[in-house]
Amino acid sequence: MEWILQLPVLVFSVIFHEFAHGYVANSRGDDTAYLSGRLTFNPLPHIDPVGTVLLPAACALMGLPAIGWAKPVPVNPYRMRNPRSDMAAVAFSGPLSNILLVVAAALAFKLIMLLGFPGGDLALTLLRIISFAIIINLALALFNLIPVFPLDGSQIMLGLLKGRWLELYERHLPYGMYIIFGLVLTGLVKYLILPPLAVAISVLAYMGVYVGL
Repeated sequence: MEWILQLPVLVFSVIFHEFAHGYVANSRGDDTAYLSGRLTFNPLPHIDPVGTVLLPAACALMGLPAIGWAKPVPVNPYRMRNPRSDMAAVAFSGPLSNILLVVAAALAFKLIMLLGFPGGDLALTLLRIISFAIIINLALALFNLIPVFPLDGSQIMLGLLKGRWLELYERHLPYGMYIIFGLVLTGLVKYLILPPLAVAISVLAYMGVYVGL
């Protein structure tokens, strides 16, 4: 039953995440995503077999919040005004979009609790869906901020690092996907996501938004 509620939330969240990438890239001078038909909330162009199907299934087996990714929007940094810094901004827009969804979901949670609308089982179901939206989007933001290629955190690091530090960091790029799969399959990824996720949930509980892992 929980996956029936979680899956639509996850799909919308990863699509919103990729839309944010394309939107910011377009605002920085690169209209590749727009020309490719990816500035849309239609899920079909965004579905990725690994990130949208296999990874969420692996998370379910390990008891983790549903995390994953949609098919990355095409971005051409050389069409941007400042390729390195603009690419970092494009990368950061993805996790930021998930944080914005967390804020919107938390406000909706508070509104339902304060107004008591709608009543009964429908209210409980809505609160459950909103709770999933908060947990999933927090997990997506944290997961994508891991500084391993091709996650958003790696593009942010590539935009921030310079000189020798950049050269050292770039050495992991050919092995990034293997590192990610290793983290997921061994379960080590939960030690990167669950502690800050628990802190964020505690902060939300202090504000009167009660969700649970």
